[in-house]
Amino acid sequence: MNKSRLALAVLRPLGTAVALVVGYYLLPVDRRLDGWTLVLLVGGTLAVVALVVWEIRRIMRSRFPTLQGVQALALIVPLYLLIYANVYYVVAHNVPATFSVPLTRTDALYFVVTVFATVGFGDITAVSQGARVLVTTQMVGNLLLLGIALRVILAAVQHSRARSTRNSGGNP
Repeated sequence: MNKSRLALAVLRPLGTAVALVVGYYLLPVDRRLDGWTLVLLVGGTLAVVALVVWEIRRIMRSRFPTLQGVQALALIVPLYLLIYANVYYVVAHNVPATFSVPLTRTDALYFVVTVFATVGFGDITAVSQGARVLVTTQMVGNLLLLGIALRVILAAVQHSRARSTRNSGGNP
């Protein structure tokens, strides 16, 4: 692999994650808590599922499936987390008693990552029943993302690499 491809392999996933986080902070989401918040969560979750399927297809066709797999994860995982962070922020902004402390965008992002990482420092907790249900859906989604989506993406990378090796006569 030449240096420019290696640089792209590092910079593209990093750029994707940075662009998503910048978008999270810049997009105007200070809106009322209503049905659109649920649509955002469900629609965002369905978008993540659709992205997993789309990225698997891209991995299967890619000349560099490992790099495409890294790019897929750099898009899917942050997007999933930012969707939940956005919903937590909107909920906390509209119903302050939902969490143990008021949430800024940074607090919401911090909370979503601590839940994802199963660290749960306890400095921010879901207080209301609705918030606990929301956090529970994130935890189930975390398990599905890590248990199924990650495994499927890795399997697609391995399958594509094996096919590439077979097609090149054993010389990857």
